[in-house]
Amino acid sequence: VQLQASGGGLVQAGGSLRLSCAASGLTLNNYNMGWFRQAPGKEREFVANIRWNDGSIGYGDSVKGRFTISNDRAKNLVYLQMDSLRPEDTAVYYCAVSRRYAGMWYYTDQSRYDHWGQGTLVTVSS
Repeated sequence: VQLQASGGGLVQAGGSLRLSCAASGLTLNNYNMGWFRQAPGKEREFVANIRWNDGSIGYGDSVKGRFTISNDRAKNLVYLQMDSLRPEDTAVYYCAVSRRYAGMWYYTDQSRYDHWGQGTLVTVSS
């Protein structure tokens, strides 16, 4: 199983970026894909998730209304559209897969994910 995250970079506050995560080596039906982020000196934080079979979506409180998660089922891709970026959004962003089918609350915990990508750095300047 491989997860390849891309799309990070440097952006000014108020700007936008779109991250992508390509999954290979597994079929995502009945699985869940999530985005987490980790800023320097901080714990990894839940950002968003999408349950593959029904498209249910969840967001962390700090990104609600600004970030949008979506997927391309045919290509095994998940996207994270990030708008109205703030300096506090600066972090390494990771995509991950959970093989379990559960309620949406379940996927906010990083320990419930089985596979992780390598991360992509997002830097938001003020």
